[in-house]
Order: sequence, then C-alpha cells, then structure tokens
Amino acid sequence: MSESVAVPLVVASVARDPVEALNSLLRRNGIPAHCTWIPGLQDLPEALEQLNPELVVCVTQDGSEVTTVAQVRDKVAPDLPLLVVRPEVDEEIICADLALGARDSVSLACPARMQAVITRELKACRMERALNRTLRSAQDYRKQLETVLTRSNDAIAQVQEGILVDANTSWLELIAAPDAAALVGQPIMDFFDEANHAALKGALVACQQGRWSDHSLRVGLHTGDGSTLALELVLSLGEHDGEPCVHLIVPAQKRDERRMADDLAEAVRRSPRSGLLYRHPLLETIQSRTASPPQGGARYLVSMAPDKYDELERDLGVFLSEDVIAGLAAILRAHAAPTDVLGHFSGAGMVALIERGTARDAELWAERLVEKVRQHQFGIGGRTFNVTLSAGLAVVPNTSTRLEDAVADALESMRRAAKRGGNQLAATARADTDARVQSYDSVWVKHIKAALEENRFRLVQQPIASLAGQGAAMSDMLVRMIDTQGKEILPSEFMPAAERNDLLRAIDRWVLIAAAKFSRRKPCCLFVRLSQDSAADATLLPWLAELLKGLQADPQRLCIEITESTASKIPDEVGRLAKGLRALGVRFALEHFGVGLESANLLALLPLDFVKIDGSLMQGLTEDETLQSKVRSLVEVASERHIGTIAERVEDANTMAVLWQIGVQHLQGYLIQAPEEVVIGTKG
Repeated sequence: MSESVAVPLVVASVARDPVEALNSLLRRNGIPAHCTWIPGLQDLPEALEQLNPELVVCVTQDGSEVTTVAQVRDKVAPDLPLLVVRPEVDEEIICADLALGARDSVSLACPARMQAVITRELKACRMERALNRTLRSAQDYRKQLETVLTRSNDAIAQVQEGILVDANTSWLELIAAPDAAALVGQPIMDFFDEANHAALKGALVACQQGRWSDHSLRVGLHTGDGSTLALELVLSLGEHDGEPCVHLIVPAQKRDERRMADDLAEAVRRSPRSGLLYRHPLLETIQSRTASPPQGGARYLVSMAPDKYDELERDLGVFLSEDVIAGLAAILRAHAAPTDVLGHFSGAGMVALIERGTARDAELWAERLVEKVRQHQFGIGGRTFNVTLSAGLAVVPNTSTRLEDAVADALESMRRAAKRGGNQLAATARADTDARVQSYDSVWVKHIKAALEENRFRLVQQPIASLAGQGAAMSDMLVRMIDTQGKEILPSEFMPAAERNDLLRAIDRWVLIAAAKFSRRKPCCLFVRLSQDSAADATLLPWLAELLKGLQADPQRLCIEITESTASKIPDEVGRLAKGLRALGVRFALEHFGVGLESANLLALLPLDFVKIDGSLMQGLTEDETLQSKVRSLVEVASERHIGTIAERVEDANTMAVLWQIGVQHLQGYLIQAPEEVVIGTKG
C-alpha cells in the first residue's frame, strides 16, 4: 500500500498498547494507517458510521468480544472486513473466528503474517467498494436510460436478434398499441412494410457489428388502424438487460418559428391532397436547380400521365377521379429519391426532375415507376381497378437556355408513349445522335484540344467505401475539363464529342499520367477507366510500363477499369490488355458489370481483381427481390473466384443496407462522398 493518505482503521480493544503496536507495525511496513481506538463497544456503531474505515480490528484475549463486534459490523457496515487479533492463533481458533464473521485471525507475535493479511484485506476492501460503486453507477445509468426511453419524444424500439424486446411510450403511440407487453416477443419485421424488409435486415446486421453510421432508412411502418406510415428510421447500438441490442429510433420533429415559417411557405406551394408542387412552383424549382451543374451524372425530366384519364373521369366522376391523381402521386413520392423534384404540370399530368448516374439509370427508374403503377390496385368509390401510366424521358442539358427544349422533349415523348398504347416509357433520341448536339462537335473539338495543350484538365477522386471495414483505401478517379473562365465541365458534356472525334486516347493518357503521379502521394488504390479506343491500343502497355518506371510509381496503386461492354465487344484485345497489366503489377477491373447476357462468363476469361456492379442494378434494388437475387448471384460468382465486388452509384441508405445483406464488399456513390478535386496536373 503506497498511498500517502492515511488508511482509516477502527480498533476495538480494552487496552491502548495493542493499538499503538498495530499502528507502528503497519507504518514500519509501508502502510500509512490511522488507527482509531475504541475502548468501549458501545461507541463502535457511531465510529463505523462516522469514520468510514477500511478495516475493523477486534483485539481480544479470549474471543469474548468477537461476537459483539461482528454483530455491530453486520448491522452498520456489513461489507467492512473484520480481523481478530489474539495473543496466539492456530487453525482451530482461525476456523472459529471465521465462523463468527471474521475474515481472518492474526497475532502480534507474528508481525509478518499480520502485515500480509492486513494488506490483503485492505486491497480486497477497496476492490469490493469500487465494484459496488460501478454496479450502482450501472444501475443508475439503466434507470436514467429507462427514464429517457419513457419520457423521450423520440419513438424508440429495442431489438435483439430480430425480436422486439421493449418500446417506449412514443413508439406505442406511433403504432397505436395499448402497451409494450402486447408487442414484446414479436419479430420486428412484422411492424414494417414487406418492401423494406431486405434493407432493414441489412441495417440491423450492420448496426450489430458496429458498422452503421448516421444514415437513416426510409420505411413504411404499419400502424394499429391498418394504415402504413412513411418515416425516416435511425439505428443505433445499445444494450438491453445486459445484452447488446439495436435501437430503432423515429426522431421527434423539433420545430422552431423559422422552421414553421419555412414549412408554411412550402405548404402553399404544394397540393394538400398529393403533396406535389403546383405547376408554377415546380417550374421555378426546376429552373433554380438547373442553374448549377449536377454533382455527378446528368439530370433528366420525366413527364407522366395516367392513360385514358378522360374515361376514368367520366366513369368515376370529377371528385373521385381526384383520388386517382392522389394515389398516383403517393406512388411517385415513394419511388422518388429525396432530392428529386416532383410536381403537377397540366391536368392529370405530372413531371419529375431527377438526377441519375447514366441515361440507363434514369430509364430504369421511369420503367419501374410505370410497372409499379400497373401493379397497384386502386380502391376508390367501393370499386377496385388498375391504372396504367405513360411516361416520357428527356435529358436536361447543363445550359439553362435549352431547358425549354428538354421540357418539350419530355412532353412529346410522353405523348408518343400514349399513342403506342400507353403503359410504357418513351425517351428522346440519345445525345450522340441528336443533330442539335452534333452541330456543336466542331466547337467541342477545339475546346478539348486546347484544354489538353494548356493542361486544363483536372482529376477528382470519389472514395470507394468498404462495407467490411478493412483493406486499403480506394478511390475512383474522374476527369473534369476546366474552361478558360475556370468553370468546371463534366464529362457528360465533352466526352461524346471526344469519342466521335478520336480524342479519347489522348484524354485517357492524360488521366493515367496524373493518376500515376498522384499515386506516389496517396497510399491507396486508384481506379482509372479506359475507353474502348485505349483498350484496343497496342501501344498502351509499353507506354504505361515506361510511365511507371520513369515516375517510380507503385503499379499496385493503380487499377485499370474498362466496361463490361468493351470486354464483350473486343475480347481478344481486352484479354491481351488484362494479361499485360497483370505482368506489370497493375490491377484490373470491369465496370458496369452485370448488364450483359453473359456477365458471369467473363470472370472465367479474364484475370480480374475487381468487378463494379452496374449502378442501374441499384435502381429499385431495395424492393425488387428478383433484382436482389441477380445481384446476389453476381456477388457469389465473383467471390468464388476471389474477385472483389464494388457497387456503383449507391445513393441512399436503404440500398446500402440491402447490399450489406447480399454480401457486396465495397460501394461508391454520393451517399458515401461527393468527388474531391485532386490538385495535380501532368507537369512537374
């Protein structure tokens, strides 16, 4: 015992000499004891209460006082260790004292043993007190937690192994349940819409493993009246009855005056029946949104209207037909992303401004919306019937001057879909065949060549996150062109012209040089995509070998990626490229994987390190079991060959949770992080 603070001891003894002897013995052996002498046992209870000693010592000649001291100790301080000091001790005496409640018996005739026993008991006393404090703190914490759960405005349910084990008052009110006892023991999935099960299962597993961050899930919660409530669900790791659990939290809406004013201002812009923007606020919002370039990918306008609505209106009447519009709006809201702009346009028509990674992503989003409407049964006026939808899709250029054209294109495409019989999507001609865009090629070629000569390209990196929480960092390298005013130009604007005018190989080599230089500074794997032109270029491999040698760059930090389509179109050239990259030590990946008819066969033909599962397969993944099965099969085939899997264009937490359950290893998208600029050029 090395503490400088004196250790309080209470010594019950009819004589003072044993107290002094005990005090001297302890101090000589490094125990700074402070012994309080209690000559009369009537004073012992008060001494134990006021002094809070760490040890009580009973000095006795014949053992007659031991029973009384033990009884007082048991009544006042039952956890306090009791030692008996006798003139002589033996096994029989020690056994008798232990039976009365003492921890041990010692003798001043054997100071070494006395010192060892006292040291032991003081240490045991302190450890027991610390343990008791910890237990009391834990109990207090639990009571506080229970109070918070009970009084919290947040609705909180606690889940263990998929079973609801507790819920607070706010959760009970949310689902209109009488009490927690009526819910405890039920599978948590029973409380949610079946379409959300895959995402919720994945999120629960991720949270239990400590791998779920501040993402929120969009779910439909079943309530007591049979309706489904759409809400945002937050997950956090917690404890229930000493065992780990997951808290499902529906945050309370905290409102202030400014928020209320904003909500009121927003409310007058929207239809109270449908929740969609009225026409004028819709156009204002679209114009405001398109004034700045998209974060990634491109923007699209989707125009839609129910087929044969005039007949529905005549059949149902003016008032009941409005319920059809409200039902369609509810399907549209549930299908859309939080950042999509939705509104009424004219009559029964609606318009959505969406931002997606590719044109195919946008087409799939619209096609699945059309299918959702077709499958939905409307119950209106005591009747049940189905409605179909016609939709038109148009790309929104990154110049506001052509916004009118995009609106006109979307409307015309929708009319074309309706004329073909409805229940379908029609899209405007692709940009690379659009005469209005082709006329700008000569201008774009000049801009691209000037940017290459003046080093006005930039790289941005988008992190690739690991769902397993392990492995080296990885980033996807994306190229941007900078105009003479310093404005950033996205690839969707200049790459089509570059492809049509044989400029892709020059851009690819610029990117490779910049990425190789950057790899020397950033210790991670950088993914660099090559065009089909570069993949077929026989001079690329020797050029790349010289580049890596000259820069003394680690080839393992580069991963060359090409599209699955390129690998299918020129298999011989891609095979030679893959083998050559493997010989150089550069990694190789397929992007947009899973969209072809024979995707899995490519894995047996190419030496691959990664496959990037196409972002189009992420559209509707959370609710489409067929799509989930397809992605799962792709992951399983890749895993069998020890090929890493990366999901492209993951934009919401629900999709991430499903991917977790499926077994995808990595993902990228704006849910993870927007691209960051890489400050490096090809010079220096």
